[in-house]
Amino acid sequence: MNTIGAKVVIDTNVFITILGRQSPNRWIFDKILKGEFQLCVSHEILLEYEEILSQKTNGNIARNVINFLLTSPRVQLINVFYHWKIISEDPDDNKFIDCSVSSNAYCLVSNDKHFNIAKNIDFPKILILHLEEFEKEFK
Repeated sequence: MNTIGAKVVIDTNVFITILGRQSPNRWIFDKILKGEFQLCVSHEILLEYEEILSQKTNGNIARNVINFLLTSPRVQLINVFYHWKIISEDPDDNKFIDCSVSSNAYCLVSNDKHFNIAKNIDFPKILILHLEEFEKEFK
């Protein structure tokens, strides 16, 4: 697949690993910056990113990252109008499913096992890739 401009949704567990300059997963953030990927987020996802980044770093860094995401032409803010409620084990994860469907994203990247249920449903069809699978396909 041609990755230029591919829409992706990234779960928080992966997103926090792509920001650090020394992170082995930094290549994902760099491809977003270059426009090779279009990161799709919803308001709910941004709130979770900010919450977890505040816990892992501090509030200033978290706000700076969120402000960047809100102003970057490489990030698409998605309005979610329908909630699929596919994940019952951890309903909070459904925001990533909903954003993926609403944005018509190529894939959702997550290492969270709760997303595996989406691999077994016919509709809506969502490609869930673990970080290693995403790397094999796009790095």
